[in-house]
This record gives sequence, structure tokens and C-alpha cells, in this order.
Amino acid sequence: MKSRINRLLEEIEQKKIELKWEYLKLMEKYSFSFIKWKIVFTNEARIANKKKKKSILESIFSARVREILSMPFIYSMIIPAIILDIFLFMYQNTAIRLYGIPLVKRSDYISFERKELDYLNTIQKVNCLYCSYVNWLFSYAVEVWWRTEKYWCPIKSAKKMRWGHEWQKYFADYGDPEGFRECFLSIDEYYKEKEKSILEEK
Repeated sequence: MKSRINRLLEEIEQKKIELKWEYLKLMEKYSFSFIKWKIVFTNEARIANKKKKKSILESIFSARVREILSMPFIYSMIIPAIILDIFLFMYQNTAIRLYGIPLVKRSDYISFERKELDYLNTIQKVNCLYCSYVNWLFSYAVEVWWRTEKYWCPIKSAKKMRWGHEWQKYFADYGDPEGFRECFLSIDEYYKEKEKSILEEK
């Protein structure tokens, strides 16, 4: 029998599906579409967006002193980010393969679609691309570790944490030894279902 927590987690998943459809509605609202996995705006939308672009000089001279002073610290984070990216690649192709866990597709998490926005100038695009890379890299890293956690320690937290992942509904309740044993026995079914859900989303 599913626990109350698991039922609530499933309801959250349903809401995520509804949220996905709301995102799809944005294509009609802002006049863009996906053509061969690339975002394409209508000519009318591109012309209108370009008119709203701030000039590079305006971006430079409107920057606050605290923003300028913070730049070296912000962009220095690219070093550990690249190192993390490299180590995730090595980890996935060693430990994850040895465990028989399906690899996390990096392309499912890292996207540079903001470069297609004509109302962003070059400086803004560089900043957006950088933020996209770091944030999506962390999401990709978390997914890799969720799969590791499912393999080694599929147990929910004793209390509601600030952040939880979508596959916690497959974890055993805290303090449930039988559920913990069942989670270990059902790991193959878990990954089959995950791969199925990813294919359905596409």
C-alpha cells in the first residue's frame, strides 16, 4: 500500500506535467517554435524584440559599482564548474556504468537557448549563457547523484527537506525496514520506469 507521502509526491508529479503544458503555451504567446530542436521566432517577433534591446554602452554605464566589483568572483566560478563537469563525465563512465544505472544525458539538462533572444545584447547574452551553464550543470550533477542515492540509500528523510527530487516516491519511508528492502529489490523496475517516463516526455 502506498504511503500518504508517496501519494502526495505523485500529485506533485501530476502538477509538474500540467506546468509543462503551461510552458508550451508560451510558444504561441511569444511567437516562437522548435524546428529541429532549435528555437525559431517569427520575423515579426524578432523585429519587435530587437527594438527593445539595450545597447552595450547602456549596459556598461548603467552597471552599479557593486556589480562591477563582483564580476571577478562570479566568473571565477567557471573553474570549479568545468572541473565538476569533467569529474561527472568520469564518474558516469566508471561508477555509474559499473552499477548498471542508465547514464544521465547531459544534453537533457544543459541548454543555451537564451542566445536566441533578440532583446538581449552581447553582454547580456554572455551573462545568460554563463548562468545557464552553471545552473543546468548543477541540475545535471544532482540528477547523477539522485541515481546514485537510489542505488545505495533509497530512504526518505525523516522530516520535509527544503528540496526533494522527483524520484523520492520510490524511496522507502524513514523507519520502514521492509520498504527499504523492497526498494533494493525493485531497482531494475525503477530505472525501467524512469527511462519510460523520459521517452514519454520527448
